[in-house]
Amino acid sequence: MNNFFNKSSLFYILAILAFSFSYTSNYLEAQSSDTKAKKQIKYKKSRALSSSTAKKMAKVYEAPEEVDEKGEPAPDMITVVEILTELRNNSASLKSYDRSVMLNSWGYVYFSDGKYDLAMKAYVSLINEPEVTLPLRVSALLTLAQLNLVQENYSEGVRLILQWMDEVEKVTAQSWSLLGQAYFQLGDFKKSRSSMQTAITMAEEEGYKPKENWYVIIAACIGEMKKEIGEKKSLLLQVDIYEILVNLYPKKIYFIQLGGTYGQLDRERDYMITLKAAHAKDLLDKESEYLALAQLLLLNENPFWAANVLVSGQKKMKTIINDKTKEETIVPVIKDSYKNLKLLADSWRMAQEIDKAIPVLEQASKLSKDGKAYVLLGNLYLFEDKLDLAVTAIKKGLKKGDIKNTSQVHLTLGQVYFELQKFDEAKKEFRTAARDKQKSIKTTANNWIKYTENEEIRVKNLELRREFIEQNS
Repeated sequence: MNNFFNKSSLFYILAILAFSFSYTSNYLEAQSSDTKAKKQIKYKKSRALSSSTAKKMAKVYEAPEEVDEKGEPAPDMITVVEILTELRNNSASLKSYDRSVMLNSWGYVYFSDGKYDLAMKAYVSLINEPEVTLPLRVSALLTLAQLNLVQENYSEGVRLILQWMDEVEKVTAQSWSLLGQAYFQLGDFKKSRSSMQTAITMAEEEGYKPKENWYVIIAACIGEMKKEIGEKKSLLLQVDIYEILVNLYPKKIYFIQLGGTYGQLDRERDYMITLKAAHAKDLLDKESEYLALAQLLLLNENPFWAANVLVSGQKKMKTIINDKTKEETIVPVIKDSYKNLKLLADSWRMAQEIDKAIPVLEQASKLSKDGKAYVLLGNLYLFEDKLDLAVTAIKKGLKKGDIKNTSQVHLTLGQVYFELQKFDEAKKEFRTAARDKQKSIKTTANNWIKYTENEEIRVKNLELRREFIEQNS
């Protein structure tokens, strides 16, 4: 709504009427909104009130101000209504122009009181007055259009806006946006998009930033028109709008919408960059958003950054309110579930940060339903030469079970025992692996058995030689 609808804006009426007190009688030719049959209408730019009406209206303007419930000054409406009622009771004797001024004031009064139907009737009557001035008429047209939109009379609202545009000297960007919103409510997305784009172009030409919701409506229109213009083209056009929004109005919702649209276009790298930018601005606040960014970073071979994103999600806190008790609980955005911990451990592992991966994987293993995490943990221990810990972890993994390739796990465990020079245990694990049906594993296991037996002999011989030297020294 424009300033006309503020209670404290009685001076808006005064400004219009003061303009109309001029004694010039210039005429402006206005066109009807009906393009098929244009009717030539002439309205005076200004007129003068009769002396008696002018005196009464002056009292309206001079009505003392009171302070409303919000602590803002507002006119004494009781005094205003009394004066306007007196004028209305004698409306038959008033000149047409005087009645238009009175009706304009009544429209304001009715609107201020929430009586929209009566306000609309007042403005309709005003518009139909033969001696109404152009400033009053166009103001009433626009106000009436807005009231119709508030009442969800969208078709009538559109008709009145178009009529107003046809008669006003200059159409503003705001009025085009109002028309665009009305068309959107009617489901005419093509006209809505066109109107909003006109509003944006006008605003840019006049040197000020277009309103946020103008772009939002265009994006919504494009989404609604995807069957008409094609899904891919629709997505590309939406990308253009969301890219503008994240630059002009960098809110989380626009980053998410832009990223999601990139995802639909299979532009994973752009999706990643967008979410990364949102993360840098501390706009992400959902677990799913952090996980999506981490997975995109992994997909684009950035495991170190993926790990850091996940850690930041673990550190970031959010408040959860119990619906029944209203009790507030502070919890991390990324909870320590098996899935999340495993993803973090994998990220650190792929980034070659094994010392950081191990403690995370230890947590994940305790929460796992199968033995896979323990087996992986055992492999990391082996990589770090923590052989005893590797044995313990791998054995826990085998005990938990649900491992796809157990023979390979037995091979690994056998290798750990080999490094510990526990040859009997090693051969036992290799023999278990050798029973696998897969030829490659069977061959590898048998080779390890032979190698272990030879190494066992070599180690025993070294021990015997060492004992002989000690005895004869």
